[in-house]
Amino acid sequence: MAEKTEKTGAGEKKKKTRVLFVCLGNICRSPAAEGVLRAMARDRRLDDRLEVDSAGTYGGHAGQLPDPRMREAALRRGYMLTHRARQVRREDFSQFDRIVAMDASNYRNLHRLAPSSQAAARVVRVADFFRRFSGQQEVPDPYYEGREGFERVLDLLEDACGGLLEEIAAGNA
Repeated sequence: MAEKTEKTGAGEKKKKTRVLFVCLGNICRSPAAEGVLRAMARDRRLDDRLEVDSAGTYGGHAGQLPDPRMREAALRRGYMLTHRARQVRREDFSQFDRIVAMDASNYRNLHRLAPSSQAAARVVRVADFFRRFSGQQEVPDPYYEGREGFERVLDLLEDACGGLLEEIAAGNA
């Protein structure tokens, strides 16, 4: 299991849930999800129970910062996106408890990349965590959209990250 334990000041161990968000290029949706979840966890004082990262199924943007339009939209909401894009690695399937796919295409790609059925079982859909947008099936790629596309993505990610944090707080993640 990828769950990580750390010693607290009193010597007891706390379980950390490790979450990896995945989109295609790791420059819009998944780094935004990473930033949103980090901020929400910090605000809810759950950041000590969480490790979060993001990656893409396509490696062509490796090393790049998130798309400037996504960084601007996120900053307007108070999220700093500083992640550098990277491609999903084989070891991610053993290092993360939840691998959260932004859409159906990346969900299928992650299942193809998974080295085992146990690893594939860690792959979930972002839609699994929607509360307000429960009718939505995925977070659409805003790359070819205008400003409103990036805002919509952040609305969806805030909802999904809130749902995921509810599960983590309840010990279900």
